[in-house]
Amino acid sequence: MKKLEIIVRPEKFGEVVSALHGAGVMGMTVTDVRGQGRQRGVVHYYRGAEYRVDLVMKVKVEAVVPDALVEPVVEAVCAVARTGEVGDGKIFISEVLDAVRVRTGERGDLAL
Repeated sequence: MKKLEIIVRPEKFGEVVSALHGAGVMGMTVTDVRGQGRQRGVVHYYRGAEYRVDLVMKVKVEAVVPDALVEPVVEAVCAVARTGEVGDGKIFISEVLDAVRVRTGERGDLAL
C-alpha cells in the first residue's frame, strides 16, 4: 500500500476528486493548506497597489491506495491538475506498512 499526498490548486480540486474516483480511489482526506515552493509566493494587485502573498492557498488530498493503483492515480491527477504554470502542485508517495478498519478489524488492502 502507498499513501499519496496530493497538493493542488484549489480551482483544480473538483477535477482531481473526479479523477481519483475514476481511477478507483475509494476514500480520501481533504485539507485546505497554505505553503510555498519554488515560486516563493505570488504578487497580487489591489486598487493599483502591489502586495505579496508568501503562503499560497492549496488543497491537500490524502489517499491510501493498493500498489497497483499508484501509477494510474498519479497519471490521472497530473492530467487534470497540470496547467503548465508554476504552482501546479506536488504528489508525495510514501510506503504504508499496514491499515486497520476499526469497525471490523480488517487489515491491509481489505481495510481500504
